[in-house]
Amino acid sequence: MTRQKQSGTTLLELLIAVTLVSLLSVGMMTAMRVGLTAMTKTNDKLLGNRRIASVQRILEAEVAGLMPLSSDCGTNPGNPFGFFEGRGDEMRFVSSYSLQEAARGYPRVLEYRVVPGERGEGVRLIVNELFYNGPASLGLLCLGFDADPESGVAVPRMRPVEAGPGSFVIADRLAYCRILYRELMPPPGLQRWMPEWHRGKFPSAIRIEMAPLSPDPSRLQLSTITLPVRVNKVVGTSYED
Repeated sequence: MTRQKQSGTTLLELLIAVTLVSLLSVGMMTAMRVGLTAMTKTNDKLLGNRRIASVQRILEAEVAGLMPLSSDCGTNPGNPFGFFEGRGDEMRFVSSYSLQEAARGYPRVLEYRVVPGERGEGVRLIVNELFYNGPASLGLLCLGFDADPESGVAVPRMRPVEAGPGSFVIADRLAYCRILYRELMPPPGLQRWMPEWHRGKFPSAIRIEMAPLSPDPSRLQLSTITLPVRVNKVVGTSYED
């Protein structure tokens, strides 16, 4: 009687096949994980760069919308002043651009302030947006007048800018943040930057000096921004058409 030959797969061959498929699956999963991790890091870096770039665009739009308005001080009517407050850590003016409504809404009183960061990590630049309801609403922010020690001219003393739940964080985790104001001078001085602004006119430019608390060369970094002020009108002066 003749025995027929039977073809099949041995257990050893089956184990080798399963091992190869497992190794192939592990390699594919590892490659997918590495690719997803790289994509996530790239997206995070892109979003971070966009946030940094948007800081400059926002500040440029807000300063470009500066409105040359005047108001009587709430405690001293009959003595109008140009509504612009400029200090090294605080700034206040009226702008036609706001974060809430961009350039499509009503004018807002913008209040900037440099405040400590969360958990004491550096400082941050915030802005409050108050509704502008006419010159009377500006006068409510004035507490009186003080004499400028340099020129002796009476300058308004404004209410301090306070951070609150409605404050917007413009820039966070900064090593420092300082605001300077440029005054145009006759030759040979031409110009000078001042830490405070107490003039009857508006500054020709605003410089915001800032640097990140933890610099990262692989990412876009916050740096000094110089913002030209296009308004050259002297508040309180009558102009002929």
